[in-house]
Amino acid sequence: MKKLACILALSSAFVSFNAQAWGNDGHRAVGAIADQLIKGSNAEQQVQALLLPGESLAGIASWADCVKGTYCGPQTPEMVTYTTANPKHSEYHYTDVPFQLSRYEDGGVGTHGHDIVQTLKQCIAVLQGKGDATTNPHNFTPRQALLILTHLSGDIAQPLHVGEGYVGKSGGFVLPTQKQLDDKAAFPSTGGNNLQLDDARLTANSAQLIPADDKPAKPQATRAFHSYWDTTVVNYAFRRIGARTPEQFAQMVIAGNPVVAPNSGDPVSWPYQWADQTLVVAKLAYTDVVPGPMAQQTSKSGEVYNVWPLAIPDNYPVPSSAAAKEQLIRGGYHLAALLKAIWP
Repeated sequence: MKKLACILALSSAFVSFNAQAWGNDGHRAVGAIADQLIKGSNAEQQVQALLLPGESLAGIASWADCVKGTYCGPQTPEMVTYTTANPKHSEYHYTDVPFQLSRYEDGGVGTHGHDIVQTLKQCIAVLQGKGDATTNPHNFTPRQALLILTHLSGDIAQPLHVGEGYVGKSGGFVLPTQKQLDDKAAFPSTGGNNLQLDDARLTANSAQLIPADDKPAKPQATRAFHSYWDTTVVNYAFRRIGARTPEQFAQMVIAGNPVVAPNSGDPVSWPYQWADQTLVVAKLAYTDVVPGPMAQQTSKSGEVYNVWPLAIPDNYPVPSSAAAKEQLIRGGYHLAALLKAIWP
């Protein structure tokens, strides 16, 4: 676990604070931080001009996930219009750069032309008024660009939405070439979705390390590693500072006066900087994490896919929840800074 502490310290070089992409609570927290930070600015006026009455960045932060199904409620005509025009919209939320790397590079292993970095660039260009056939190939409207940007600013701070764990044919995480992937010498874990944690053991360990949950969920047989980083670790981060809602979390962390390193250059280049910063945290996420023997499962649709049991250190909830807190703060501050840069 010394390596975990070392990597966490390196991550803190980008953002620090006084106290110690996400499910709905995590995304709402990112939006709530940005809502507070742009108050009274021209950016707030421009944002409100694109939002509907009663909407906020916190309120629309999960819109790009809600369009994937009906778990947020029935699809609105606006959602149907977006998904019809963007049949691959679910692929906009992530990139699969091997977590061992330090930089996102166009055309590198695990990247593609409409991944999270490229989609964020597109949203920024549209809001800058620079959208054309080249910079806005999906023909986003300014409102769509804001809806997607708000969500992806949270997603790109979630380490497993950027850093992918590839498992070698003989076991263990490897740094693959594209040829190794094509030749099935290494396998993607689909953002950690195919890495399976022992949820009962995780729950028992966290009970010794994290303040009690007033509404504890019943442990599952297994929990996907991606699900852990989307929701479980956010719950831990909230509980460690006594926050009960995303809005309360936002108020508490802003009151702590966090220092978030600014981005530089044209805002359209900022997604590259964000991805590189998140790769630092992805290394933490995979430190001392060990995949077991590969097995196969069959989905309800009949698709056969690979899975691996995953062993994590017993105290993993502590450094991971500290990192999640940093990343939620970073996502909110980056979103606010970007909006202010677009609309000074």
